[in-house]
Amino acid sequence: MASQLRLRSALALVTGAGSGIGRAISMRLAKEGAVVAACDLDGAAAQNTVQLLGGSGSEAGAPRGKHAAFQADVSQAPAARRLLDQVQACFSRPPSVVVSCAGITRDKFLLHMSEEDWDRVIAVNLKGTFLVTQAAAQALVSSGSRGSIINISSIIGKVGNIGQANYASSKAGVIGLTQTAARELGRHGIRCNSVLPGFITTPMTQKMPEKVKDKVTAMIPLGHLGDPEDVADVVAFLASEDSGYITGASVEVSGGLFL
Repeated sequence: MASQLRLRSALALVTGAGSGIGRAISMRLAKEGAVVAACDLDGAAAQNTVQLLGGSGSEAGAPRGKHAAFQADVSQAPAARRLLDQVQACFSRPPSVVVSCAGITRDKFLLHMSEEDWDRVIAVNLKGTFLVTQAAAQALVSSGSRGSIINISSIIGKVGNIGQANYASSKAGVIGLTQTAARELGRHGIRCNSVLPGFITTPMTQKMPEKVKDKVTAMIPLGHLGDPEDVADVVAFLASEDSGYITGASVEVSGGLFL
């Protein structure tokens, strides 16, 4: 029972919380005892997540001690800063756990990829993670609080993937960003780690043609796609003091894909 209350004093901000991995992470952190600030570009989806957590689902606010939903485009600096301000105003403290899970894909072969598709994926996946990490770190340092920042990268950021030059580059950047942040913020008691999911059953992977999914599955040593909860389990560990001497790490959750 104690293992499910590792985060009973934590306030956790999760971006991309409206579905898939972000929603699973929000639910797992709440199960561990955390109060969750669920953020998504789709405000209604964030509210739905909060309702699943047993909170009010009201946007940009909730009674003290209850989960709350927030809407933000994390690729915009004013929006990222406003998000942290709103969370602090709502809960009277900065989040001690910050999970950047917001991400998009716009796949196309390198020879045909538009500059717009490149820029948008980099803006959300990499710039958005930078802006949230920076704003959260500034809030934690200003308040003298310790914290755990967990950025969701991808195994694709390590090995690349056909048709995903933009996505692979953005997720590789998240790894480098997180490792650098770990070096800079350790002196302030802030740990920074990244998680590299492989192919996980989410709305994003459900769009893949069945024959592509079958081919990918055949490459995974464990023989199946992962579940969002597999990623959430690792995030909960990194958020807790059970990982108190881990920072700058990149943890693969891929079923052994690309070993």
